[in-house]
Amino acid sequence: MKGGPSGPVVAAGAVVWREQDGIPLVLLIHREHHNDVSFPKGKVDPGEAIPTAAVREIDEETGYRVHLGAPLGTAEYLLPNGRDKVVHYWAARVSAKEHERAGAFRPNDEVAAVEWVGIDDARARLTYARDVEILDRFAERAEQGQHDTFALIALRHAKTTPGHDWHGPDATRPLLPVGRSQARAVAAPVAAYGPRKILSSTAARCLATVEPLSDAVRVGVSSTPGISQDAHDQGTDDVKGVVRKRLAKGKSAVLCSHGPVLPDIVARIATDTADDASRFDLRRAAMLSVGDFAVLHIAGGTLIAVETHRNPVSA
Repeated sequence: MKGGPSGPVVAAGAVVWREQDGIPLVLLIHREHHNDVSFPKGKVDPGEAIPTAAVREIDEETGYRVHLGAPLGTAEYLLPNGRDKVVHYWAARVSAKEHERAGAFRPNDEVAAVEWVGIDDARARLTYARDVEILDRFAERAEQGQHDTFALIALRHAKTTPGHDWHGPDATRPLLPVGRSQARAVAAPVAAYGPRKILSSTAARCLATVEPLSDAVRVGVSSTPGISQDAHDQGTDDVKGVVRKRLAKGKSAVLCSHGPVLPDIVARIATDTADDASRFDLRRAAMLSVGDFAVLHIAGGTLIAVETHRNPVSA
């Protein structure tokens, strides 16, 4: 006799929002089969990364194609069958262009209707107290003008041929087969944050890591020795300049680099954006394993949140 499923049910969603006359409106969904009002969300598929699931579920339930903003934490509760459920939430903005593209909502198997309402109305309409808690986190950021963020994504290159097995220059070491799998696997979860710039070390292993991501988001790759390991080892890197340019641009970007360089990248971002860096788990964000990535969310020049994600493919 087979045992039942073990471990919590993991799901992902977002407080989807848009701006109208300078005021944020949030998207609520009505589900007839649950007779409730909540936020768009859904279960993570086997082998799927949690950020990928959030973007997919929002599209499937509402028709909006979003990119994730800063995380809003989790809601945890017990299902009727006795299993725990954990739902990961982010903020996710719908631009005016995307709102127009999506057009009128069409009911589907999951959602009977959607409505855009103000934060106070949403607080009164939501069925579950746990959703109100998530909304309150978003509302607190909105009151401080910190709900509209961009992300700097620090990505460590995937698994590469060891130096002792390679007889050419270090910068030419290629990815191993598992590294190529890691590069493909990390493309979708990084794409969930909507990067508009992909910046890579000049090393072959970094360029190969971001190639699938570049294809997925249709953004070309710019390479720079400023975040390369060779330049770092020689003391000629330009992490400070690269980071400050990205911060000045204010658009989500990926910086693909190396184990020895990433702590400098993360530290520089924190130095330029955080009054109290101790509030964030920067050590975890800096000490990434191959193929992992960290997302640093920034609003108005201030670091709002930091999250770190493991590569779905084990090295």
